[in-house]
Amino acid sequence: MPGPAAGGPPRGPYRGGVYRFLLTPRWWVINVFTVVAIPFCLFMGSWQLSRFETRIDTHEQQQEDASGAEKAAAKPLRDLLPVTTETSGRRATATGRYDTEHQLLVPDRRLGDRTGFYVLTLLRTDGGKALPVVRGWLPGDASSKADTAKVPAPPSGRVTVTGALQATEHEGSGGVTASGALPRGQLGMISDASLVNLVPYSVYDAWITSSQAPGALKPVPPVVAEGTGLDLKAFQNLGYTGEWFVFAGFVVFMWFRLFRREVEAARDLALGLTPDGPAAPPSGPRPDRAPDPEDSDDAERNRSPSATA
Repeated sequence: MPGPAAGGPPRGPYRGGVYRFLLTPRWWVINVFTVVAIPFCLFMGSWQLSRFETRIDTHEQQQEDASGAEKAAAKPLRDLLPVTTETSGRRATATGRYDTEHQLLVPDRRLGDRTGFYVLTLLRTDGGKALPVVRGWLPGDASSKADTAKVPAPPSGRVTVTGALQATEHEGSGGVTASGALPRGQLGMISDASLVNLVPYSVYDAWITSSQAPGALKPVPPVVAEGTGLDLKAFQNLGYTGEWFVFAGFVVFMWFRLFRREVEAARDLALGLTPDGPAAPPSGPRPDRAPDPEDSDDAERNRSPSATA
């Protein structure tokens, strides 16, 4: 069978170009997915990186604010509400009377490397609402009478309290005891939702930690506002950044791998090579072989009588 003329156009899959498979429906889907997936992964990676950089900037800003907060003048509580990432940690002042009948202990709170409890007293302000005030921290167990005996009584009469403003806690906050099985007089989470069932008046959706702790109490430093600073979530954003960029590189790698496999398959078909196909029978006359004596004997017996006559 004569082959293709020298210099003639290639046959089979090469007709119309070896990359003709790119116009098939299957490759249309692959190409559209690749074109959409790569920019999407790059966008998500850049967004996660910007979140991490924002947290770094916020952390540096908070360090500067914290150093200047101690020297900054305190503002009235009403001027700093509601609590935001900008007002959290700012020095606030409130005037009123302590509710001595509803002093609470907040157990399992750490200060440095020691575990103890907060002493929380509600301040009935002139506006009618009560402001939770953490007057200080004591080491020990909130259920131990020996440890709770060291708690100083709140001052009577009208007082003005100054401290760092803090946002309401929730179950995800550090040190929070979400279990409701606490002894009477203890509070697991500093929030208006937890206090509304314990006192007969409304409570601010915020609290302050007093800058001056009486007696054996130690002042509680303010905590960083959630969603800011170099916490675990910040490094999660950095990890997600790497993941999205890896996904983009993986999409590019898989596209080139599929493309190369298709090109190699097209070239094999052009050369008449079919992968995993049955071998074609040999063409042309069969090679001669030595005669077998048994074959001649069988032919002699099968000869008809007329042929022998």
